[in-house]
Formats: sequence, structure tokens, C-alpha cells
Amino acid sequence: MSRTTSPPTRHRRAAALAGSALLAATALTVSSLSGTAAAQAEGTRAAAAKVDNPYAGAKVYVNPDWSAKAAAESGGSKISNQPTGVWMDRIAAINGTTGARGLRSHLDTALTQSGGSPMVVQLVVYDLPGRDCAALASNGELGPNDIDKYKTQFIDPIASILSESKYANSNLRIVTTIEIDSLPNLVTNTGGRPTATPQCDTMKNNGNYVKGVGYALNKLGAIGNVYNYVDAGHHGWIGWDDNFNATAQVIKQAATAEGSTVDKVAGIIVNTANYSALKENNYTINDSINGKSVRESKWVDWNRYVDELSFAQAFRQELVNVGLPSNIGALIDTSRNGWGGTARPAGPGAKTDVDTYINGGRYDRRIHVGNWCNQSGAGLGERPKAAPASGIDAYVWMKPPGESDGSSSAIPNDEGKGFDRMCDPTYTGNPRNGNNMSGALPNSPLSGHWFSAQFQELLKNAYPAL
Repeated sequence: MSRTTSPPTRHRRAAALAGSALLAATALTVSSLSGTAAAQAEGTRAAAAKVDNPYAGAKVYVNPDWSAKAAAESGGSKISNQPTGVWMDRIAAINGTTGARGLRSHLDTALTQSGGSPMVVQLVVYDLPGRDCAALASNGELGPNDIDKYKTQFIDPIASILSESKYANSNLRIVTTIEIDSLPNLVTNTGGRPTATPQCDTMKNNGNYVKGVGYALNKLGAIGNVYNYVDAGHHGWIGWDDNFNATAQVIKQAATAEGSTVDKVAGIIVNTANYSALKENNYTINDSINGKSVRESKWVDWNRYVDELSFAQAFRQELVNVGLPSNIGALIDTSRNGWGGTARPAGPGAKTDVDTYINGGRYDRRIHVGNWCNQSGAGLGERPKAAPASGIDAYVWMKPPGESDGSSSAIPNDEGKGFDRMCDPTYTGNPRNGNNMSGALPNSPLSGHWFSAQFQELLKNAYPAL
């Protein structure tokens, strides 16, 4: 799951428990959400009508495959009962691969964990043709023109399983996060921009990202208990003026492609598999130092947003403005954006100049906001929680902590995954990260594979602390 950025026409983001513990799958509580009681009551019946927020009053599925790996780590039992996303990232994942159960097995396990209560199952639908055109670590198995194969061998089988009465008429609420790293690329990494790649130009010209996302939204959104959330990058990718509305327009285009309608979009997800801080408390976008706006600092670099919460709320509203339903929600992935530990600033930086002020106070300690691969110093963020803020359906851990973003050197594989230098700690960068060092941890495995050193880093630097 790669993350890149597109400065200066703006950054693209820049990824064995006992059975009794699993049955106690984490319940997300809701404090100030209207209609919660009604949502709970509705969830106990067959899933005939969608609720406004699928996380309201529901448990969330704990993936036993990830949980076992987390629990086997020193200190991992502190978080191994947390709900994480299940990644359908290749055709083989539907029926299961070595060490990872298939979709039906996940759904059957979720029915058991639910104990008859409403339960959210979080799926990442992630196998577009020409996938992740601006990075190599999470390239996929399908070529740029394999749109028919995507439809018939990937989306159709997933939709068929989810449509089975055992699941479609159950207490499950299936949250599908649609094609991470796709639509924003068509804005930030195409055309004459210095961050453009030939692969992204190809995907824009052939239209297969838009077609693929539209097809997935249409097929999956037609199922009564499925909730589609479209990937919308993060603030350090889409937060600039020339990316913000343009990305909203592309998402609307996809939401109305291949027979889909905007009503089949439940919301957006931001910061998936990324590291952008949830809330920067030591400065705001409106601050100025010695008459100079913080937007002029090297870190903010004229962005309109400084953190994920403000960006998610604003971008959700932008989608409403361009024609999506007014009740759409947003998910924020907080699995790796805590930035705790000894490097976490206790207050604002010195007011010497805007750069000193920002760099001294920012929680996000990356070298550059465009760095996305296995970041050194990162920590677990807020634990999964329903309705934590206005317009936000939930904080989620869609990216399972401990799963690598990509390998730090080339590793032959049959998963279609390439070697991206942004995962190499010796790499000095490219236009998508302002030609800075990558900030990546060394000795990392292929994307999606278990990376113990990263898991331990996330535990150590968790904020809130474990």
C-alpha cells in the first residue's frame, strides 16, 4: 500500500488469540449520535435497509489471522483484540491463501463473533487494473487493460459471496473500502505535473480506474448490508487547492460510472495505510509567525489542512457540495498516526520563524509528508471508535499494524509486487516527496507481509500510550 505525494502542485500522500477473546470482538461505543437506539434495533433484524452509520451500536470484526500474529509479538496482546481491515488484494485472497482465510471463512467467523448482535466486517477491495500507478511496492496482479478480468474474476465473485442469504440477511454490516490509491492518482500524478508517471497517465487515458471503481460501487452497493467507502487519500496529498475539488469531481465521476449512483456511496476513507496525524494541537492553519502564515512553512507548503480530522470533515463536505448525499460519512485510519514516544512535542515550537515553529510543535515526525513506506518513529494512533467527531463515522484500523508497506530491497514474488525505492532507507527521494530521504525502516518484507520490527515500533510510540 504505497503513499506518495505531488509537490509543488501538491503532495500526494504522500498501508494466536484464544477463542474466547475473539468472541469478545471490540464493540465501538457511540455517545452523541442521533438514532443510535434505532440503529441497534434495526441491526438485530435481517439487513433489509441500510443504517446511517454502520458502526453505530455495532461490534467490529477481529481478524483471527492478524490477531494471532499480533498476540505472538512481545506486548502484542495489548492490541490483538482490536478490529482491523481484511484485505482482498488479489483474486486468490477471495478463496484464501497460505496463512490467510478466504472471504467466506471471515464472514462465518464474524457471525460467530457477533453473538447475534450487529457486527461490522471491514473489507478492503483492492485489485484494480494497473493498481497504484505512482508506486511499485503495491502494484497489483492485473495489467492496465484487464478491466474485464477485474469485473468478472474479482468483483463479481466477491459480490456473489456477499449476496448469499446467509450473509446478506444476517446481522453483519459489510464495510467495503474501495480501491486505495486509485482515484486521487488521476488528479495528482498525471499530465504535465512534475510528479506525473507514465503509468498514471495510462490509467487516466484508458478510464479503467473510474470504470473499475464505478463497477465495484454498483455491484457491491446493491447488496442491502454493504456500505461502500471510497478512498480519498489524505491531507498531505489532496489538501491543496489544485487537488481538493478536482479529486471530489473524480470521485463523483466514478460514483456515477458503470451503472452506479451516488447513493451507493456511504462515505469516504482517508489516511488508509498512511501516517498523517489525526489532530495537530500545537498549531493551526490560521497561525502566523512574525507576519508570515504557517502555510508558507516548508512542512505545510501552502496546504489548506494540517491534519486528518480537519481534512476529512472538509472533504466530506466538498463531496456533498458536488452532489453526493448529504448524509455520507468519513472514516479515518488511525492505525499508525499516533506519533507518541519521546519525540512527541509537548507544546508549540519557538516563534523564531514559521519553520522553527512548525517543526518544533508538529506531532507528525516524518522527514516529509510525502513519505509513506514503513516510517521510522511512527506509533499506533487512536483506537477504533464509532462516531468520534462531527461527520466522522469511525476511527478505524483498516491497515493492520505490523503489515509491511513494501520491501526495502527487491524480493522476487508471485503477487505482482514491485520494489519501490521509497521503502529503501538509503533512498534520497523524488519529486513526490520533495527529494528527501525516505524515512523508511530497514529490512522490510513485501507489502502485506508481517514486519515484526515495524510492529514493535508502533507499540513503542503509540499515542494514546498502551
